[in-house]
Amino acid sequence: MPHYRSIGAVPPKRHTQHRGDDGALLFEELMGEEGFSSDSSLLYHRFIPSAVEASRIWELPDQSLTPNHPLLPRHLSTRALSFDEGSGTDAVTDAVTGRRLLFGNADVRISYVVADATSPLYRNAIGDECLFVEAGSARVETVFGDLEVADGDYVVIPRATTHRIVPRGPVRIYAIEGNSHITPPRRYLSKFGQLLEHAPYCERDLRGPKRPQLVEDTDVDVFIKHRVPGLPGGIGGTVHTLPHHPFDVVGWDGCLYPFAFNVADFMPITGKVHQPPPVHQVFEGINFVICNFVPRKVDYHPLSIPVPYYHSNVDSDEVMFYVAGDYEARKGSGIGPGSITLHPGGHPHGPQPGAYERSIGAESFDELAVMVDTFRPLELGAAGLEVDDGVYASSWSPGREQARDR
Repeated sequence: MPHYRSIGAVPPKRHTQHRGDDGALLFEELMGEEGFSSDSSLLYHRFIPSAVEASRIWELPDQSLTPNHPLLPRHLSTRALSFDEGSGTDAVTDAVTGRRLLFGNADVRISYVVADATSPLYRNAIGDECLFVEAGSARVETVFGDLEVADGDYVVIPRATTHRIVPRGPVRIYAIEGNSHITPPRRYLSKFGQLLEHAPYCERDLRGPKRPQLVEDTDVDVFIKHRVPGLPGGIGGTVHTLPHHPFDVVGWDGCLYPFAFNVADFMPITGKVHQPPPVHQVFEGINFVICNFVPRKVDYHPLSIPVPYYHSNVDSDEVMFYVAGDYEARKGSGIGPGSITLHPGGHPHGPQPGAYERSIGAESFDELAVMVDTFRPLELGAAGLEVDDGVYASSWSPGREQARDR
């Protein structure tokens, strides 16, 4: 994040002696991006953070991808996904090992999970993660401190941040894993990193950890996702057994840390006529952007058509996750909360038949959705293939009942 925070006990000067209450020298760790030429934080550990006692392979959930060929728009239902860790009344799924892969490419992977168990300690060494909490609540425990999250929260977790997710009852999470960093859009930032006046949110809306967590456990496993050429997607997993718990940080400071942001704090940008998708952008990574569509007033030109015009994303694939409300442009398609659509580049898409005319005169939309646009084609994961309805591509075609107003 662009603004500086200091939590817990840190020394007056960087890279100088810092001792605990018992007089023991603490171990300074610099977590820095882009070869230590970008944002970073300094963490002060009680024990050496590099120590590893043992390692083994972590067999990741299925990471295979299938090309979207022949080229088709898709409709998936997350409500139809199976999560089969355990069995019977003892079945448990956690938010790390239980994720089901829906879509992916060389830049981003999109997964979904319904978690009811505490995850293992986890570190993504490939890229930042952006987790959207569709429903439920959890505590995200990290080496920087904890974040309490609930319905509508985004959680952005920097690459290589050790953390675990502790649900309070079942929690539904839409996971966006980048192969890069995930940041606020550059056009909303000053040259020094402050969110500007025209941005749809500001630093006041962002929640960071408030205090470090000191844990005394020994012989602790950390699950690591990392690059392994030759494996599906070039991704592999390793488990490191550490002699001491990684949450041994007494203090830290810097501009790199996990944070939460609730979608209700996003201030939508509206206009006299329909506004293009970039006004809904909330975050971005390399070769992908994240947008959200929130309840809002719509266009006020006397001849406006509030739903989107038909459009071709000539440079991108569009994935829309429908979270809540009544999504005006998709009425009559079978899409509802929990649905996910893929509109691939090369296929023009837009409102379902009849929605164009019906939207005229609307003053507001009550809808909530999260969109990911990618600038390289997406392929389907095993979970995406499992819950594809197989008929969405024909939902605009003449002859269907909802086409009567065409």
